[in-house]
Amino acid sequence: MADHGISNSIKKHRFNNGEMTQKALAEKVGVTRQTIVAIENAKYSPTLELAFKIAAVFNTNIEAVFEHTTSSDS
Repeated sequence: MADHGISNSIKKHRFNNGEMTQKALAEKVGVTRQTIVAIENAKYSPTLELAFKIAAVFNTNIEAVFEHTTSSDS
């Protein structure tokens, strides 16, 4: 798996927001469910615009949902 250096807590936020489905989140931010799956599984890094939209759905800031991780092995 490719390490994009971005981790997220989307799944936790979905659960804490009425157990929101991936499909419901996708519809709110204008992407496919598969895009949300890929982001949650760290297979795809969202654009900055999409990251802000996701954070807005959860009524929080981007740093509460996404975290940039660095690897000392790089």
